Amino acid sequence: MDNPDTLPATNSVPLLIDKFRHLMGLIRFSHTIFALPFALLASILAWHTKGEFRILDLTGILLCMVFARSAAMAFNRLVDRRQDALNPRTAGRHIPAGLLSVRTVWLFTAVCSVGFIASTLLFLPNKWPIILSVPTLAFLLGYSFAKRFTFLCHYWLAAALMFSPIAAWIAITGSVSWTPVMLGLVVFFWVGGFDILYACQDATFDRESSLSSIPAFFGIRNALSIAAFSHVCMIVALVGFWHFAGLGLLFLAGIIVIALLLLYEHALVKPDDLSRVNVAFFNINALISIGMLILGIVDLII
Repeated sequence: MDNPDTLPATNSVPLLIDKFRHLMGLIRFSHTIFALPFALLASILAWHTKGEFRILDLTGILLCMVFARSAAMAFNRLVDRRQDALNPRTAGRHIPAGLLSVRTVWLFTAVCSVGFIASTLLFLPNKWPIILSVPTLAFLLGYSFAKRFTFLCHYWLAAALMFSPIAAWIAITGSVSWTPVMLGLVVFFWVGGFDILYACQDATFDRESSLSSIPAFFGIRNALSIAAFSHVCMIVALVGFWHFAGLGLLFLAGIIVIALLLLYEHALVKPDDLSRVNVAFFNINALISIGMLILGIVDLII
């Protein structure tokens, strides 16, 4: 197979387009939909609290979210490329399959990392975003090594995404309060729960490869129970967020719907049947994140 970086120059434009498409697939750009709505909801509440909207803040939030997530996902693919090649479920990913070279993904990771740090300058004169940018990025990238030493890796990822609403609030207000913290806890328990569900697919491979995960350590049946408990905690945190944000009955009704969606998600995944994990992982969770943003906006308007 030809190296994507060494094809003739006459094919440069189609190659660049094809490479960009592969990079978007590598980082699963569509999955940005999981964390971005929470950052936007925190931003809207922050602007509502502050009584001031700046287009630079919105631009900064969007750029920081895209760059940070892209850097973290690309770095994860680099760190995991050898394990991905050995795992039948992931052997078709872009680096093991030869669709993207290691050099290209390293360059992409570096560009996104610099882009994330540079984007925090849009929040000036608030200096907290630029001060916190490097340690935040280090924590996000550090997740890629978590499976090497702790079965709590799912909650490292959850903590990384938990930063999104808290960081958005700090970027806009320069302070922190219970509203973004509770929303961050919602994200933490939600992501931790559904990442455990997703990891059940690799329980056997992780165990045989000496990689750590809750399904590999506790078994799939126990892992599903832990994921369910995590989502119960999410609902509790969601009620706390509703209280501290001062939202109304519409959002409270939405919490009930979200709880029912989570029940359905867990009904789809059984210890002896993981065939519908992807439906539970993407479709339902995308509905929850977008739905929560819409509910929050409508609740504030009415």
